[in-house]
Amino acid sequence: MKEREDEWAALMRAANAGDRAAYDACLRDIARVLRPTVRRGLARTGGSAADTEDVVQDILIAVHLKRQTWDPDRPIGPWIYGIARYKMIDALRRRGNRIELPVEDFADVLAAEDGPEPGRDSDVSRSLQTLPQGQRDVVQSIAVDGESIATTAARLKMTEGAVRVALHRGLSALAKRHGRDA
Repeated sequence: MKEREDEWAALMRAANAGDRAAYDACLRDIARVLRPTVRRGLARTGGSAADTEDVVQDILIAVHLKRQTWDPDRPIGPWIYGIARYKMIDALRRRGNRIELPVEDFADVLAAEDGPEPGRDSDVSRSLQTLPQGQRDVVQSIAVDGESIATTAARLKMTEGAVRVALHRGLSALAKRHGRDA
């Protein structure tokens, strides 16, 4: 590991002096080494292995943006691994406490359902009635009827941005009303 870090340090020094080839080699090697570490870290904490490449790219961007802050007289490994650690934490925070499961695993269960639960349609209608008319129309169109934002905007003669705002506000109001944070 010491040899790799010495190589990274030499490449980063050359890169900071303007050597593009050294910089490219440095970033490629950092990515190659960090990819398995990030994959294991995400798996260990409940993250998705599919997010590995996104986190590695975030790390490389941070290294690029902060490369002038690295002190060439100090080891580069702890500096890079510190950035990696914080980028993994950021990714896990963005994900929140969600658990992601492939919908294919539940295809049989979903297919077995004949329709909505008894009373569900009336519950939805009652909840929607508490919203202002504009928000109600947008939430009904997108969240209940499954229309796209563009279709809803055209039908209601609104901009797509206004539809997004109305949807967000309507769903936030419903979430608060039902005791959930939006």
